[in-house]
Amino acid sequence: MALSNDTLTELSYAEAAVLALQREMETDPKVVVLGEDVGRGGIFGQYKGLQQRFGDQRVIDTPISEAAIMGAGVGMALAGLRPVVEMRVVDFALCGMDELVNQAAKNRFMFGGQGRVPLVARMPGGIWDASAAQHSQSLEAWFAHMPGLVVVSPSTPQDNYSLLRSALQCGDPVVYIEHKGLWGARGPVDESLDVPLGQAARLRDGDALTMVSWGKQVQACADACDALAQQGIAVDLIDLRTLWPWDRETVLASCARTRRLLVVHEAVQAAGFGAEIAATAAEATGCRIARLGAPRIPVGYAAVLEAQSRVSAEAIAAAADRLLG
Repeated sequence: MALSNDTLTELSYAEAAVLALQREMETDPKVVVLGEDVGRGGIFGQYKGLQQRFGDQRVIDTPISEAAIMGAGVGMALAGLRPVVEMRVVDFALCGMDELVNQAAKNRFMFGGQGRVPLVARMPGGIWDASAAQHSQSLEAWFAHMPGLVVVSPSTPQDNYSLLRSALQCGDPVVYIEHKGLWGARGPVDESLDVPLGQAARLRDGDALTMVSWGKQVQACADACDALAQQGIAVDLIDLRTLWPWDRETVLASCARTRRLLVVHEAVQAAGFGAEIAATAAEATGCRIARLGAPRIPVGYAAVLEAQSRVSAEAIAAAADRLLG
């Protein structure tokens, strides 16, 4: 869909999220926010000004207990509200896993659809500069593995606006993973643009190979595609955007055409979600496949150690060259 310049606003990734929440809260009085520091705007500014606009009964500051925050959010959702549950970073969400995995994810199934949990759990993920092993994890594969959860990973301000609105309208629990390194990234946002959950975006067109990624890693892939283009190699670059349900139709159609697939993610490569995409593509198309992710090590604090966990554009281009053989 082409965007009209008349409808575009230049926003940061964080500002786009604030605008999406503002629009949903204006439209639906059942949308509420709860979490630590949300009243002062959140640690990344992703709630800036919302408590002043909607009051402290809809933007609720909580004690420091992820289990209590998530549990309260599940209860609110079952009672008919649409809570946005702020976990600060995905690493801290592990303290609320029981409430999310054993309650939110399973309620609709276990009670025959009598209960719904329309909850959005915001869990900023990925490497956070100089923040070390307990603040830099990419855990999306954990949540994609869990039946009952929707998993979203926006890579641009536009997607953070449109996908957050779609997540709030979903009706089921959504794990919403914004990358910690993207909050200041700026780009055009069209408020009229709807992006449904489960729909990937094709960012480059090519027939040499298919490249699939999500989140901040998409930018490194785009940089790699630019370098490959200088060698005359045209890549079909796909931003998955939603990890579950993921857009199999778009990915498999591309793989069937290019006959080569490179899946790239910032998460540890071992048992990462890229393995699911790779296996599905192999079974459906028989194409040649390669995966590229981080080594199975904790993210280091020192810059030289942290760099070992990053998947660079140069590494991506080299992996593509190897796949092309």
